[in-house]
Amino acid sequence: MIAYNVEIVTPIRKLKLESVSYLRCPGLDGSFGVMNNHREGIFALSVGEIKVSQNGKNEYYATGGGFAEIFNDSVKLLVESLEKSNEIDSDRANDSLKRAQQRKTEQNSEINDARVEASLVRALNRLRVSKR
Repeated sequence: MIAYNVEIVTPIRKLKLESVSYLRCPGLDGSFGVMNNHREGIFALSVGEIKVSQNGKNEYYATGGGFAEIFNDSVKLLVESLEKSNEIDSDRANDSLKRAQQRKTEQNSEINDARVEASLVRALNRLRVSKR
């Protein structure tokens, strides 16, 4: 199987993955997959799950969104956050979810509705990916 390299960059870390056969990313208009010799382009990413197929195994990551730059033989992801499924602290994610749900029910003028909704979506995504 023909493979390519993936580099994932966050504000605090850089991850290099070699011999990737398939990558699935959460695009703004839905998930999209990348295989070798994919058409080049730049795509916006939303909050969601990144799936990486490598050496016959799948790994899953929670991301807070960003951008994907696809080249003929490699992919670079610039994302706000990245957590591998088995590294997600479920208790912390549950606490974040409870806080977001509580803020949603409160009518606090200091907290913007869009920020509350974004916190809720991120917490739900982290919990979903942690179960992979």
